[in-house]
Amino acid sequence: MHVGFEAAFQNLTGMPDDVFLRKEISVCVDAESYGFDSLWVTEHHFSDYGLIGNPLQLLSYVAGRTGTIKLGTAVLVLPWHDPLRLAEQILLADHLSDGRLVVGVGRGLSREEFEGLRVPIQESRVRFEECAALLLAALETGVIEGGEMTRQPRRELRPRPSRSFSGRIFSASVSPESAPLMARLGLGSMHIMVKPLELIAQDVDRHRQTWSQVNGGSAPRPLLSANVVVDPSRDRALELAKKYHRASHRLAVRHYGMGDPAFGGTKSYEFYRAMRDSSEPDLDLPPASVIYGTPDDVLRRFEELHKALDLQGVLTIFHGMPEEDGLQNIRLFVDNCLPELKSWPTENTF
Repeated sequence: MHVGFEAAFQNLTGMPDDVFLRKEISVCVDAESYGFDSLWVTEHHFSDYGLIGNPLQLLSYVAGRTGTIKLGTAVLVLPWHDPLRLAEQILLADHLSDGRLVVGVGRGLSREEFEGLRVPIQESRVRFEECAALLLAALETGVIEGGEMTRQPRRELRPRPSRSFSGRIFSASVSPESAPLMARLGLGSMHIMVKPLELIAQDVDRHRQTWSQVNGGSAPRPLLSANVVVDPSRDRALELAKKYHRASHRLAVRHYGMGDPAFGGTKSYEFYRAMRDSSEPDLDLPPASVIYGTPDDVLRRFEELHKALDLQGVLTIFHGMPEEDGLQNIRLFVDNCLPELKSWPTENTF
């Protein structure tokens, strides 16, 4: 099993940005020595919800500080990017890391981010599909051209691709209609624990069925991104899970505008209406989106997820990092869970 470390760069405590970044980046560099197979960085803008607006720039820096760990984007939001410039940046980051880059892409959700980046959210799906098609072709051939919206003149990219990206490009999949679309585009699937396991399993099945029909053969096994809290005490693990889930949820409500009555009302975002702002009493319940408990509890939950989804990898997020709670959490996971997870047999594509 591939086990990645996902750094969300959520500033939950209002720490000064320069202090927060230094601490967070230090832990990202240490992910290799901890034994993680990969490091993943999110793209967000304009809020404490995520302080990295350019994941490829940060990953290029980390590439120079590490030697073997894979470096992933979770995710690059394609509607916000020019396909040509993004293809150039990906190729350069892949060269700088000696081929260690894994590309995760997505469509985006925050209206404030779309407005701040001057991109109409109503065009997100068509922009995503066009950018994905142009990007996939460019990364394989080294040439980019076309697109009804982009109208890109034919150009050869430099540096040229030095190796295929086949098997190392994934897309976030949340809404039910996303999974077949990703399969048709030839993208592997990445899933986030923001809905019940049975619904994620349905998405995985839709992706696999469409992949077989369109591309032939078997789809790449999926990746799953999950928040993890480990503690010798099950009660303390639950306490920490609720504490950091609550803090992260409140950031998410503000960042995505979940409290707005219009949230989820934009065409092609209807699924997200079910994710509107939860009430405070709901936040006092055990958080279903967090894997928490003793090391044995955490391993049992991952085993359940692996059996249901036939995963090739998990991307672990540790809320509170790099504060002491987070660092202790990471150490407990590394010492008590990581070796076991990495020993589970599966088929990896990167």
